[in-house]
Amino acid sequence: MAERNDSMSSKAEDRRDSPRVPMRLKVRRAGSSGDFETQDGDLSLGGCAWQGTGLEAGTKVEIRFKLPILPDEIEASGEVLHVTNGPQGPLAHVRFMELPVEAELAIARHLDDVVAQGGGTR
Repeated sequence: MAERNDSMSSKAEDRRDSPRVPMRLKVRRAGSSGDFETQDGDLSLGGCAWQGTGLEAGTKVEIRFKLPILPDEIEASGEVLHVTNGPQGPLAHVRFMELPVEAELAIARHLDDVVAQGGGTR
């Protein structure tokens, strides 16, 4: 059991150390039949963040975004971990909850490409 916890902790730390790159996101509350709202934000290996949201911690969300290396949008579910006060207002921080392995690999490849070109932040 301790090995599993160490592995899980290591994976979470790897994601926190992941670079963040600008990304246009489409977001809505999970289970909603409403339209997705387009938000400018950032993408990292384990989740994303965006400005200007009225969501609270614990809110489940559906997220879509397009990577240049894939033909179709990635669809992910996530949970708002917390909302902070950013320089331009509220900033929702979301952890991906359900993400296909292929999508996670594509995100990692995209992050590597952007960082190699001098973009992204840590």
